[in-house]
Amino acid sequence: MTRGEYLYIADTVAREKAIDREQVLLAMEAAMGRAGRTKYGAEHEIRAVIDRKTGAVQIERVRFVVELVENEVTQLSLEDAQRIKPGVQIGDEIVDVLPPMNFGRVAAQTAKQVIVQKVREAERSGQFEEFKDRVGEIVSATVKRVEFGNLTIDLGRAEAYIRRDELIPRENFRQGDRIRAYIYDVRKDARGPMILCSRTHPQFLAKLFAQEVPEIFDGIIEIRAVARDPGSRAKIIVYTSDGSIDPVGACVGMRGSRVQVVVQEMQGEKIDIIPWSDDMASLVVRALAPSEVTKVVLDEDKNRIEAVVPDEMLSLAIGRRGQNVRLASMLLGMDIDITTESKESERRAEEVKARTDLFVRALDVDDVIAHLLVGEGYGAVDDIAEANPAELASIEGFDENVAAQLIQRAQAFIDNEKAEFTEKSERLGLDEQLVTATGLPLRIVSILADKGIRTLDDLADLAADELQEMIAPEQLTTEEAQDVIMAARAHWFADEAPAEAAGGR
Repeated sequence: MTRGEYLYIADTVAREKAIDREQVLLAMEAAMGRAGRTKYGAEHEIRAVIDRKTGAVQIERVRFVVELVENEVTQLSLEDAQRIKPGVQIGDEIVDVLPPMNFGRVAAQTAKQVIVQKVREAERSGQFEEFKDRVGEIVSATVKRVEFGNLTIDLGRAEAYIRRDELIPRENFRQGDRIRAYIYDVRKDARGPMILCSRTHPQFLAKLFAQEVPEIFDGIIEIRAVARDPGSRAKIIVYTSDGSIDPVGACVGMRGSRVQVVVQEMQGEKIDIIPWSDDMASLVVRALAPSEVTKVVLDEDKNRIEAVVPDEMLSLAIGRRGQNVRLASMLLGMDIDITTESKESERRAEEVKARTDLFVRALDVDDVIAHLLVGEGYGAVDDIAEANPAELASIEGFDENVAAQLIQRAQAFIDNEKAEFTEKSERLGLDEQLVTATGLPLRIVSILADKGIRTLDDLADLAADELQEMIAPEQLTTEEAQDVIMAARAHWFADEAPAEAAGGR
């Protein structure tokens, strides 16, 4: 083989495999080096160097200068090396140029295998580097194979995979069909990059809109959130800072032309387009459309939303198999509880009655005064004890004298409750952490103590419904009861952590 042919082969392979020419030349050098070791002995360090300009090949034997020789074939002492090449230092190389090689059949076959392997590795590495930067893109491809519903698709320079659960329900593809999909992950694999695509991913919908709506592509309109029930229904939230643009109208297009293109690609998936609002309550109302929402209660600490709807719209708000509320919950990233106006009214009536009875009992007042206090937002005796006298006196029908008496009675009730609790704690051996760790009021802890719950472990062993039943008629929601029990169980996990740390050491 002439000098120029090596460079010609490198250029041809690099062009066909779309890899760097230098990588091909390095592969050829590695192959020639291995062939050299076949001829001169595997114990030698043989290196081949191809001149990048002329294509001339030089075969070299390399020996390393070391302080202590352990391998006489590949190593030289400093003294011996300086006889060959004065001025060398430890760590330098002594290079002996070997005569040009005439590759035999076995050596040539070995060299060919090495070149093929190295080129394939370089090709796979190049594919990975290319596609890892394309995560988040939509690709158009041809179906290459269908195996048990899973698709292998041809992207041109690489293959990608779509699992059956990443396909929209009821859609079928055959070999040779054209398909569009969203690249959501690219992983390294021994056989090349594993490119994973999806047609059910929420961002597939967002990217389709970006292709069909120029305002989204240009960044004028932003898709804030997407929730999908693939093949059935989807909800998206759109936002724009440009007051002259209607984001919903831009996404729908003239006579629905833009959204219909997306709907057809998604196999008829119905799409609700919701305008963004900085007011979370308004956003909840829009997300639960087409149902009406009369009241929204946000609990940011628990990441929950309670939405109250008219009785006749309960099924519409929940949707078939819970689809509407589930999509709204995914869209907002919060749990949504749906309740009707009648149930909300019943619950409020029960809460008012419980608070009224508490004030009647604790403050020794009649129902009228108790109702007035509840109506003004006072929910616990502590609220009265810590209230501003002027604020209490401003309630219709109250004066400064009534306000002072109410505060005095509330403080006396709390003091008496504390004294009774202290006496009961000493008598029954109550764990102080029942109050400090759970945050339960003294009266509830006292009720629990009478029923045998006297330590954190006793409380931790309960289920939420058992706790609610024990403290009736005191009011605790299921979520609050669960929080109390988890707080009681916290010390179990705290005890396990040091033990695991000790085991790790």
